Amino acid sequence: MKSAGILRTNPDFRRYWLSSTLSTLGSQLSLLAFPLLVLSIGGSAAQAGTVATCSMVTRTLLRLPAGQLADRLDRRMIMVGTDLVRLVALASIPLASGLGELGQTHLLCVAIVEGAATALFSPAATIAVRDVVPEKDLTDALSRSQTAMASSSLIGPFLGGWLFTLDPILPFAVDAASYGVSAVLLLRMGTLPSQKVPDTERDNRLTAGLRWLTHQRALLAALLFAAGINIVSAAAQTTMVVSLRQSGAGGTAIGAVMACAGIGGLLGAAAAPWLIKRNPAGRMFLLIGTVWALGLAVFSATTQPWAIGPVLVVVVFFSPPAGIVVGRAILVLAPRDLLGRVSTATGLLMAGLASAGPVMAGSFVDSMGGSRTWLILAGAAAVVTVLSSVPLLRETSLDATGDGNADSDSAKGGGDPDTAVPSERSAGEPSPGQSAPDGTKPVGLIPAPPAPPRSTGGS
Repeated sequence: MKSAGILRTNPDFRRYWLSSTLSTLGSQLSLLAFPLLVLSIGGSAAQAGTVATCSMVTRTLLRLPAGQLADRLDRRMIMVGTDLVRLVALASIPLASGLGELGQTHLLCVAIVEGAATALFSPAATIAVRDVVPEKDLTDALSRSQTAMASSSLIGPFLGGWLFTLDPILPFAVDAASYGVSAVLLLRMGTLPSQKVPDTERDNRLTAGLRWLTHQRALLAALLFAAGINIVSAAAQTTMVVSLRQSGAGGTAIGAVMACAGIGGLLGAAAAPWLIKRNPAGRMFLLIGTVWALGLAVFSATTQPWAIGPVLVVVVFFSPPAGIVVGRAILVLAPRDLLGRVSTATGLLMAGLASAGPVMAGSFVDSMGGSRTWLILAGAAAVVTVLSSVPLLRETSLDATGDGNADSDSAKGGGDPDTAVPSERSAGEPSPGQSAPDGTKPVGLIPAPPAPPRSTGGS
């Protein structure tokens, strides 16, 4: 099936995809507008940073409890409820502005409420794909989501800045409206039937997801790769901006270079199904890590935006396939009653470590200069690639399956245990009779990474 086919043939995924696309675009609009609004009403740069930090801290503190709720409650209703909470929170900004009561305290409260709601929404949304998409379509579905996310990240900040110039409140009104539309679409979304886990067999511990991950050797290697590349990526973004600025590049040139990352991500998401079908996970990670290491080494030799931009497109092009492979593995391999906690545990691992990247990069640039910092990052990417991808070269448990009959039978009410959905089996138990994408021989299952956390002021 082509990647566009699932949008035509699966109306529930279409509603999910439209909901996610609209709310992600809305969040990108307010991502730029939020600090600008704080400054425009007389706030300082520190106050603008405090608003973003409060939202981030709230999401981090609630991440594991949110995963537990996603495992125990109706995920669709969690998403609808948190969308409505965020709609009210964001809509309060235009309302307070119209009444002349908008201030720093109000914006800080909105950031905290929005951060809490996003923390609850994110794990439910991440694993909801598994509730509406059969296993055979997961790669295509995740690719469509990655494409939408890359597109929103590319055009959202520009559109948000333009709306802010028309009216500082307009981006928040549009973002609030996106939550309302998202909630309506989610209410109309159906889900595939799934087996119920008896309470006597359910692991209700908050750390159940972390405990399950410790027994998944191949998945941990994939997560090591993703976490390592995330650190390098976060550090590279800071290094890129600082080194370009120090070389005399203007804001327009820097913005154009950073937009190349969005272009690369968009193209990579579109090509991801083709790449994943033809490359086992270990070889895919080796290819991606090699491209990252070589690309970062090239950045050490030049500060010319016209030379950096095209290389950045190529480097980022290979990132979406890695995300889809890791995320799909989680959705397929994890037991259905642990998906929320597994998702949030992997999110903590990848996002938590990546948060150290910008601080490290700034220190390296100040002490050693941009060129040496790029070489250090290139070396780090190479080390991470060797440590994580080489052990996976002979591993098949993370590779895509092709027929997806398990989900079809389950959705039709078939109760044969030999055709049960793999994620509803015991942890690590293989599903018999699954074949490679080309139908040649049986292979294992493959994971995809959790969706990135949503930003302040958006879903």
